[in-house]
Amino acid sequence: MDVPEAQFAGGTMLTDTICAALSAAGLGIAGLTAYRKRFLAATRIAAYALIPLGLAMTGILDWLTDLVFKPSIWLGFGLLGISWALFMITRAVEHRSGGTRKERRAAAAAERAGGVSAGASEPALGPGRGATGVKASGKPKTKGGTSSGTDDFSDIEAILKKHGI
Repeated sequence: MDVPEAQFAGGTMLTDTICAALSAAGLGIAGLTAYRKRFLAATRIAAYALIPLGLAMTGILDWLTDLVFKPSIWLGFGLLGISWALFMITRAVEHRSGGTRKERRAAAAAERAGGVSAGASEPALGPGRGATGVKASGKPKTKGGTSSGTDDFSDIEAILKKHGI
């Protein structure tokens, strides 16, 4: 003996009817919009109108109704949400505290071994030079008032390297 689909699925026929009615109404509105010579808007309305019927025909709506009315599924989603929140909290704390445990151990070992190297605090152009080419003591870079061509080119080369050229 065959069991009708409406009795077996428990409401499949009702959702299919509602979706068909929504699609028919939407297609009617799309037809009126096309009659008013607004074809682009009519095409969009027709696309939206076909979504409920497509969802009903694929069976996704049946899956969604089962999903909505089963508390165990919502508990599962709640546990997934808690898991995600805990993961994000640990990432934020890790980021705020300075990285992973391995990175913190390496930083502590480097600090015990002597800290930062001596040349790390010097500017990229070399020791004691500023942006103007004058040494830190305030004396001009050239000796005896004459400049050699290699000093000028080294400054230009340093500037180009600094800008990545």
